[in-house]
Amino acid sequence: MTDRVSLPDDGRVAPSFDHARAEAAVRELLFAIGEDPDREGLLDTPARVARAYAEVTQGLRQLPQDVLTTTFDIGAHDELVLVRDIEFWSMCEHHLVPFSGVAHVGYIPHAEGRITGLSKLARLVDVYAKRPQVQERLTTQIADALMEILAPQGVIVVMEAEHLCMTMRGVRKAGARTITSAVRGSMRSSATTRSEAMALINSRT
Repeated sequence: MTDRVSLPDDGRVAPSFDHARAEAAVRELLFAIGEDPDREGLLDTPARVARAYAEVTQGLRQLPQDVLTTTFDIGAHDELVLVRDIEFWSMCEHHLVPFSGVAHVGYIPHAEGRITGLSKLARLVDVYAKRPQVQERLTTQIADALMEILAPQGVIVVMEAEHLCMTMRGVRKAGARTITSAVRGSMRSSATTRSEAMALINSRT
């Protein structure tokens, strides 16, 4: 059976991962760069790369609703919930090389006090990170998914990452980090609330 999920940008669907096709593509790539995929050291490389790509792109076959299904009613609670330093790995869609860093995800629950498990926020980051991505879109998708599914009063997402497409090629600026943010609801409208969240994100104590 083919697993298909809606992609957020244009409504397309992603089929289940095609291992055989991925292996064939890697084999062709090895030929293209001047290697011999039949030499001993490379015999199993196409299969290994296919398995790796299946893992690092598994977010294409997941829905954010799948990881935010569990919620808890804790009564009236309108205080900030923040998970900081969520490690993530993603893949630059322009060069198909990794970028990695940390995500800080916070929200103020709905007035009725519905919250989700803290680990679910980390899983939501993975759903969108494990796709060919750009960091700007990744940040926005996480914030929008939280707003749509949990209907909180406000959301803040801040992501910091190092991109290998900048450090291993091109300008080769190792250590340069890109920071992106997305704020929604009361986090956008209230400077005080937003400042509180940023202070917590930037605190290292």
